[in-house]
Amino acid sequence: MLQPSQRVLCLIPPMTQLNTPYPSTAYLTGLLRSRGIDAVQEDLALELVLQLFTPKGLQAVHRCIDALPARARTQRVKAFAAQFERYAATIGASIAFLQGRDPTLAHRIAGRRFLPEGPRFAALDGYVDQTGGDSLAWAFGSLGTQDRARHLATLYLNDIADVLRDAVDDRFEFVRYAERLAMSQPTFEPLAEALAATPNLVDDVLQQLSVAALEQHRPQVVLISAPFPGAVYAAFRIAQAIKAHDASVRVVLGGGYVNTELRELAEPRVFDYFDFVTLDDGELPALALLEHLRGERARSKLVRTFLREHGKVRYLNHDEADIPFASIGTPTWDGLPLDRYLSLLDVLNPMHRLWSDGRWNKLTVAHGCYWKKCSFCDVTLDYISRYEAASASTLVDRIEAIIAETGQTGFHFVDEAAPPKSLKALAMELQARNVSISWWGNIRFEKTFAPSLCRQLADSGCIAISGGLEVASDRLLKLMKKGVSVAQVARVTRNLTDAGILVHAYLMYGFPTQTVQDTVDALEYVRQLFAAGCIQSGFFHRFTCTVHSPVGLHPEEYGVKLAPLPKITFARNDVSFIDPSGVDHDALGIALDKALYNYMHGIGLDNDVRSWFEGGAPRTTVPKQFIAKALLEGR
Repeated sequence: MLQPSQRVLCLIPPMTQLNTPYPSTAYLTGLLRSRGIDAVQEDLALELVLQLFTPKGLQAVHRCIDALPARARTQRVKAFAAQFERYAATIGASIAFLQGRDPTLAHRIAGRRFLPEGPRFAALDGYVDQTGGDSLAWAFGSLGTQDRARHLATLYLNDIADVLRDAVDDRFEFVRYAERLAMSQPTFEPLAEALAATPNLVDDVLQQLSVAALEQHRPQVVLISAPFPGAVYAAFRIAQAIKAHDASVRVVLGGGYVNTELRELAEPRVFDYFDFVTLDDGELPALALLEHLRGERARSKLVRTFLREHGKVRYLNHDEADIPFASIGTPTWDGLPLDRYLSLLDVLNPMHRLWSDGRWNKLTVAHGCYWKKCSFCDVTLDYISRYEAASASTLVDRIEAIIAETGQTGFHFVDEAAPPKSLKALAMELQARNVSISWWGNIRFEKTFAPSLCRQLADSGCIAISGGLEVASDRLLKLMKKGVSVAQVARVTRNLTDAGILVHAYLMYGFPTQTVQDTVDALEYVRQLFAAGCIQSGFFHRFTCTVHSPVGLHPEEYGVKLAPLPKITFARNDVSFIDPSGVDHDALGIALDKALYNYMHGIGLDNDVRSWFEGGAPRTTVPKQFIAKALLEGR
């Protein structure tokens, strides 16, 4: 056990989410405390935004604008400066409203006279007004004052973020902050140059927050979890601030980005900032590191850990069984300011708003994916390949403990694909204990989700489900090894919808060998699914080939060739490929996004899908009643 004077600080770096804490530190803190270790946590992503988006923070932004030459000031910056007094006067109240501390302000915000309106508000003109009234009433309904106000307040924050990007830091984003410095970067050079540059206002505020966290908690070890490329630059800036303030503090980097992109790390300069870098689930590597730092474990027995030794990077991975999923304990949010997160409403997609609107307790039903065959997925990595489930009793124990701690009953199950057997058992256990929650998560649209199971999930609190329809082509679904057909997806999604569960379809385009005809046919399937009431929400993603997926490992099986990669010393994940089809998927993507946006609002469902494609497109080969017949056959 650690000495009483020792402490571990777990940090969430900017940017992750602003409506709810990213769960990595909650899991780590919960496990460490269960082992008697003094662990605390801070969300510096939230703190950074709450510092910048204040009257004092905006004054600092305004000083940066004053320092810019007139020719460098964009129209957005000029518009902000012209209305600065209104921004400074409304920012505090707007943040309080988005935190749920001042809900009655919704009426003033919704009236469109309270907030200054910048370029982001031009998007409101895109809403079709079919009644001759307020266009937002069409989007939210006549009783949606709170929703309207949250959407307007979010646009207002996005306007300010745009000014920050133009006048202070051109990398600033609420989610993808400086991600181009880290995403699939073969060398450390771009990140090194950025870290060596003179700190800007955002850097200075983050440095102050990092030092304040150190002085408050006095840790000997800091664990920083970087889940996405958009959190990496800030993670390194935090580590830089920690080392400058107290070089004796040991700093460790882990998280989803590291697990995916830094598996071939060979850059010694990374260890100017971090003492250790760990791969895959962080619990066992963290425990092994803490034992090592206490002198209870030899360095050679570290687990999945990079370090620098004699100027070179060394990887140590002592053969040791991982901590079973059923034994990792209950995550804790103790120490995180749950009442200060921002409930944003950025986009009107009904499923996407769940990601940013409201605070959800994030929990995992099972570790890994029970299917782990999809050819576009990183099925070779531990977070997918190692499948383990916990009992329903254990899961509900965790749920009850989290509700008791947070006082909140909303749960987002963050599984790659929650197993239907586990969900059924979970639903039964929740109902047996009379535990009332609201939950949503991701599944595979497999035939196990019969009407009876869907009703049972809804009765247990399921409000929404997302799943992969991907390319919506039986030929390509088979090539993807998805294990479902379009007809099967239709029946399952209808079962879910009939049970009162919102259904979101993950869609994909640009998969190897996908033709224009495939794309047109896929959109026709999607049109019919919306028209039949099977799905209510969807999003088209452009296919990206990764080196850890079956396509990246065996491109010849998918009819493509990978572009040569440079020498890798830092990050490796996305890889370009040469598709002999020669299709301009970028142009097709514009049509797909336009069609889907309209379908979600009930517009254009009777139109020929070719009407969405500029420059013409082939006639669909999908029978007009394909989905309707598939639903009849399933009865």
